[in-house]
Amino acid sequence: MTLTSLDGAKVLVTGASSGIGAALAPALAERGATVGIVARRAERLDAVRAACIAASPGGDPGHRSWAVDLSDLDAAARVALEAWDAFGQLDVLVNNAAQPMRRHVTKVDLDTLGDVMRTNFESPVAMGMAVLPRMLERDRGVIVNVSSLGGRLGILNESAYCASKFALCGWSEAMAMDLWSTGVDVRLVIPGPIDTEIWDQPGNDPAAFTGPFEPPETVATAICDAIVGDAFECYVPDLKAVAEFKTGDIDGFMAGVVGFDGG
Repeated sequence: MTLTSLDGAKVLVTGASSGIGAALAPALAERGATVGIVARRAERLDAVRAACIAASPGGDPGHRSWAVDLSDLDAAARVALEAWDAFGQLDVLVNNAAQPMRRHVTKVDLDTLGDVMRTNFESPVAMGMAVLPRMLERDRGVIVNVSSLGGRLGILNESAYCASKFALCGWSEAMAMDLWSTGVDVRLVIPGPIDTEIWDQPGNDPAAFTGPFEPPETVATAICDAIVGDAFECYVPDLKAVAEFKTGDIDGFMAGVVGFDGG
């Protein structure tokens, strides 16, 4: 059964201490949802929870926060079920947490790749699979996976990041088809360049792209609309034509990107 309104919905959002997640949580609350937020930084989560309370039309409906490192897959699955039990159900899981990795492929080791894959791909899978049996039993629920334009096309010096986001796209597509005849919907959100902390993180090379950037609130609005909409995939901003061009002329796309960067 498709979710047609966020009013009264129970929603869990990961990566909610900054950026897209921090913008999304109060946007959901403003539409009447009860929101659970997850990230590593407890003090940041307190501020986002306060924003959710302020945005809620009828006062605090019981917004909750959990400080968890989602690269711990057992902890990721556990917090999803804790949130379900705390709220009595979850109507929506938004897998938004991610870590950047801008590093030339010759400088990426397997440990680094594993870290990125755990946070950006395996953690969303673990959380989605934890709640899926309960959603199927209710025959209702929405799992939103927030990937990246880097999940549809390669980006220079971001091989590990792109690998994780490509994996999340493929998983989401196949999952959506497997669940096609059920009441559980899968949504895939493809943000482009968004003004978040992902561009300035320790251990990452400087980004070649310097703007323009979209505000995270734009993505937050798109995710809210996607949850109650019918479309599987949503590009924010709408850069689908870039991905389609790459698919139609992969050699030309790669040559153009390398040439633009001075390679």
